[in-house]
Amino acid sequence: MTATTTPPTTLDGERADLLAELAAARSALTTTVRGLGDEQAGRRPTAGALCLGGLIKHVAAIEEGWLRFVLEGPSALRYDLPDGVTWADLAAGTAREIPQWAIDNQNNFQMLPGETLAGILQRYEQVAARSAEIITAVPDLSATHPLPEAPWNEPGAAHSVRRVLMHVIAETAQHAGHADIIRESLDGQKSS
Repeated sequence: MTATTTPPTTLDGERADLLAELAAARSALTTTVRGLGDEQAGRRPTAGALCLGGLIKHVAAIEEGWLRFVLEGPSALRYDLPDGVTWADLAAGTAREIPQWAIDNQNNFQMLPGETLAGILQRYEQVAARSAEIITAVPDLSATHPLPEAPWNEPGAAHSVRRVLMHVIAETAQHAGHADIIRESLDGQKSS
């Protein structure tokens, strides 16, 4: 069933609750960068490769992709491999060519030259506004699409709009926790 965007006359309680939880998770994430400059937001103070600006970019990209999935189905989340490249090659780091979606995913975890924290936050606000429009307008939270083929998706699985929202909320909250650790590692500040 393809989700369309015919606005309901009022926002029902479930939609309001889901959007409120997503807004709370977003706020927990963006609060971690309060008072930081671009250099600090791009710094990686832990043993991992994560930075605060990159986490926000990643979560914005994830939310945007999943909400496109709500409207367009599996074509919005394609994981095509170049000819002759297998998932095993990609996982082993031996692929002769890396697909663009994998490069984009890696780039979303870092602040690239010329990117600013203000720009990243502005983009995240735009994604959030578009998500609210889509969730407000989709007629049925139970509408489903099959998941695209990828090793991390169970063959034949489908997600409803509701499940997509729960996934985005969980992903955002998880990365808000990562961001708390990174912020505290940067300057000892806690985001809450």
